[in-house]
Amino acid sequence: MLQEYLKLNKNVLVAFAASITLSAVIAQILSDQAHYLNTTYTSIADYVIYFSVFSSLFYFDNRKKYRLASGKTDTAKLKSDLKKLIMSLGIAEIVYTVLRWVLQYYFLTINYDPYLASIVSQGISTIIYMIVLNLSVKITRLYKDGN
Repeated sequence: MLQEYLKLNKNVLVAFAASITLSAVIAQILSDQAHYLNTTYTSIADYVIYFSVFSSLFYFDNRKKYRLASGKTDTAKLKSDLKKLIMSLGIAEIVYTVLRWVLQYYFLTINYDPYLASIVSQGISTIIYMIVLNLSVKITRLYKDGN
């Protein structure tokens, strides 16, 4: 069970590392935009990058987990785990999105450089995201009962 939490957290952190890096570049490129536009476009890029990387990593780490001895997929277990994962990610994403947007906008309005506003807002939001995600995974019991 601990190994499953570690894999999930590793995937999230690697995806966030990619997202933080590229979002900072995008924020700087869009530095001539209004603060709310810079924040919104950077947030969109953040999501595209994060979910692309996270989904790929999660798939590769778990693709054999749902295989039956017959070679078929254990669809009942897969559906159950996907519901729990989506619920956990969804709760954490709502918190992350609101916090990240508000923080980046705030940092831009107090004259942080766009790349720095992006990095700082994502860093703070990621820490809160990780806490909420891990609590949600625990509450939904994603990794209980042999999952």
